[in-house]
Amino acid sequence: MAAEQGKVDPMHQFLIEPLFGTDHWAIAGHSIAFTNSALWMAITTIVLWVFVAGGMKQKLVPGRWQMAVETMTGFIDNLLAANVGPAGKKYVPYIFSLFMFILFSNMLGLLPLGLVGVHPFTATSHFSVTGVLAILSFSIVLIVGFAKHKLHFFSLFVPHGTPVWLLWLIPFIELISFLVRPFSLALRLFVAMMAGHVLLEVLSSFVISSANSGLLWGAVVGLPSFLLMIAICALEILVAGIQAYVFALLTSLYLNDAENLH
Repeated sequence: MAAEQGKVDPMHQFLIEPLFGTDHWAIAGHSIAFTNSALWMAITTIVLWVFVAGGMKQKLVPGRWQMAVETMTGFIDNLLAANVGPAGKKYVPYIFSLFMFILFSNMLGLLPLGLVGVHPFTATSHFSVTGVLAILSFSIVLIVGFAKHKLHFFSLFVPHGTPVWLLWLIPFIELISFLVRPFSLALRLFVAMMAGHVLLEVLSSFVISSANSGLLWGAVVGLPSFLLMIAICALEILVAGIQAYVFALLTSLYLNDAENLH
């Protein structure tokens, strides 16, 4: 949050800032400096690794940590079994990593670290990050589809029961729908995370401005805005989990198309 003359810029939190390597790290003229976004993605990865490593003790009587990891892996296993079938077992590591990375990234961005002078960064609030995750999932779908079905994979664009007189139109519509999948997958997560953070920043500006305007405005505007911020923070925690689940669910559905076609 950037405050200037008592004002809050709600978009400042999404600014990508280089941390080091600004002057000399470049490929084909494009800077590849290590940024705050890269830092928080690295932190998310480390947190995910620690979470998984701490739950791999394989005790006969599992502790809470091991139980948490086994619960999450079981959740993803059931998700794939329900949407892909027996063939979904081999995708558990990828979908688990995808789900947990998005979940931890969403959650870390909600930590009130600003109270101690550290400003968390939500990597999933950038379309470039969610876009890469979507393209990665979509690439796996294409690789699996063509590797398993060869050119028969194109039958995905001709649903069973399609009338002969519509064969010139339905495959085109299905193809467009298929190609839009990675864009919609990335956009959904990006918009959900960005909107929530913008709303929290706007409300915080109300709290700051009303508090600077005196006791009356602080009570009339500031206090309700602060209470609404608390409610929205709780909602954001729920949204963080839901968006990670939706991303994993849709990816599993797309993998089902690649494995089983129609």
